[in-house]
Amino acid sequence: MGNGDFCFTADCTGLQTFADWHTRASARRDGRSATPLGTQSSWAFHWAPNPDGVTLADTERPYAAPGGRELRFPVAYEWRLSDEEARRVQPAGYYFWTNPQRLHLGRVAYVLRSPHTREPLLTPEPIDAVDQTLDLWSGALNSAFSLEGRRTTTRTAVHPHRDVLAVHAASELFAAGDARLRISFGAVDDTFEAEERRDDPGAHDSFVEISDDGRAVVVRRAVDDARYAVRAHVAGARFEHTSRHAIDIVPAAGDVHLVVEFAPEPSYKPLPSAAAVFAASTQQWERFWTSGAVVDFSGSSDPRAAELERRVVLSQYLTAIQCAGALPPQESGLVCNSWAGKFHLEMHWWHAAHFPMWGRPELLERSLEWYRAILPAARRNAERNGYRGARWPKHVGPEGVESPNDIGPLLVWQQPHPVYFAELVYRARRDDPAVLDTYADLVDETAHFLSSLLWWSDGEAHLAPPVMPAQERYDAATTWDPTFELAYVAWALRVACEWRRRRGQEVPDAWVRATEGMTSLPVTADGRYEAVRGQSAVIDHPSLLGALGFVPASPLVDRDTMSATLDWVLEAWDWQTTWGWDFPLIAMCARELGRLDLAFDMLLSPRPRNRYLANGHNFQVPNRLPLYLPGNGGLLAAIAMLVTDKTGAVASDLPEGWAIRAEGFPPRP
Repeated sequence: MGNGDFCFTADCTGLQTFADWHTRASARRDGRSATPLGTQSSWAFHWAPNPDGVTLADTERPYAAPGGRELRFPVAYEWRLSDEEARRVQPAGYYFWTNPQRLHLGRVAYVLRSPHTREPLLTPEPIDAVDQTLDLWSGALNSAFSLEGRRTTTRTAVHPHRDVLAVHAASELFAAGDARLRISFGAVDDTFEAEERRDDPGAHDSFVEISDDGRAVVVRRAVDDARYAVRAHVAGARFEHTSRHAIDIVPAAGDVHLVVEFAPEPSYKPLPSAAAVFAASTQQWERFWTSGAVVDFSGSSDPRAAELERRVVLSQYLTAIQCAGALPPQESGLVCNSWAGKFHLEMHWWHAAHFPMWGRPELLERSLEWYRAILPAARRNAERNGYRGARWPKHVGPEGVESPNDIGPLLVWQQPHPVYFAELVYRARRDDPAVLDTYADLVDETAHFLSSLLWWSDGEAHLAPPVMPAQERYDAATTWDPTFELAYVAWALRVACEWRRRRGQEVPDAWVRATEGMTSLPVTADGRYEAVRGQSAVIDHPSLLGALGFVPASPLVDRDTMSATLDWVLEAWDWQTTWGWDFPLIAMCARELGRLDLAFDMLLSPRPRNRYLANGHNFQVPNRLPLYLPGNGGLLAAIAMLVTDKTGAVASDLPEGWAIRAEGFPPRP
């Protein structure tokens, strides 16, 4: 449950009763899945202590570039090292790789014990008769379970505009004292996954104040340099401060109505009642589902149609609660931490570009203001190596500080994203001129950098070393002209030129020269595109296919050559190394080539990384990525492209077996 900036993940009890069990289960590497239980918010980050005073400059290393230039990038961190090795041999790199970290704000759980043995329940095995439904129309989770014949029911929801959780709990276990609720807190583990740590109570502080009547509590939290506050109010129970980092909610005779708020600082704003939160959640989700675009697959005879519709509906919900906040989301959203809890800007397109494609541009626009906030940092990132404009970082926290490693700072394909985002919003708002003024600075700064990034040789513009393609399997120091990036940069510069013309402004000569002088995409002797000039690995992302489909139709791309490239990828690729967004990427390319049967086949491919769990999450690997929201967002973007034409009308060329109704889709680039 969530609102875009705040999420609460529950287990079969409707709360986070078996969070430790879920953490252990998600760490298994036997192919099974368990979703970690988190409570996270966009504002909740912290920096660990820096006793050695290391700086990001300590991680910079030189790279040779054409023309005798020397460029410097913060690359001195090998993320494949163990945490212990990295701390020892690359202290600066490790520190800025793992900081800042997203905080786990707290757990809200049942404390259960057996009515017969009085032993505490630590795993869900004794629980039976579970009946749990997420009501997508109200945003509420309705849960029921039995323990030794005694029934418990729970209703849980999140406020649409505040970091507030509401709980309504009723249990036959309350009367005998065999169930109560608990709010508890942990520290953050300074490791790759930045997991919650509960075995070190001295690593954090909880200052608890309970009201005289026992119905209200304020907790002031301190985790390293971070401070935040938790407020709660309860009816039908009282609060008890039972341990250093835990407050129990002890029921009276009837139902328990609990409201918990997490905030960056204490607030005196009254807490809403649980009933008010449930009502606000219902109103918000009714508005969501009755706005934007919709697709109906029910008329299809293809036996996979119901599964595709399930994925589409749940992906809309999951991305709305986790990818529509004030910051770009991390790949595991607001559930658990991946890559130290930071977000990856190259993945922002996959998380959120679908929002304007589905007629909900405001859900993307919430995070576009963050790009403007880090413009000074992005300009410095470009200036360090003599470039103009803004070079957007790759792997960051709220401040926009680049994380050092041998891939991220050299990556290019996140650079054109702000132009794509702005153009999608412009189309979704039906060519609203106000959009041009709102995002002109982001488009201009991006285009200034892209045009200055190019290396000119014999009258042609190249992407020259050091450059890391989206298919992160090449030596950045020797890589030239990645196919996808060439097409994407050329397209973004053409759009930036058009934005200047729409606003009645002069187009910089450097932009025009770049759009006219881009080198041709690299082609093999047998007539297919190479991933980068002179090389084509067959593992990881088949990103070269993104040059057509993901990138709107480009004069750089020959359709017959791309069709041959698609056939080669389908035959030669190592599919065990692909990721969740690769399948929508291939579907987009196939759709642009008119191969709609293949496009639908790719969205429904049975390959492991294209697996969607019962809760809708695109499962990738245990432990690190038990959910992968770029897959969900990519699916929605691909559906928008597959079922409509570029005017937003229902496509007339759908393959046999697919009868689709759709409405609300705006025009696309």
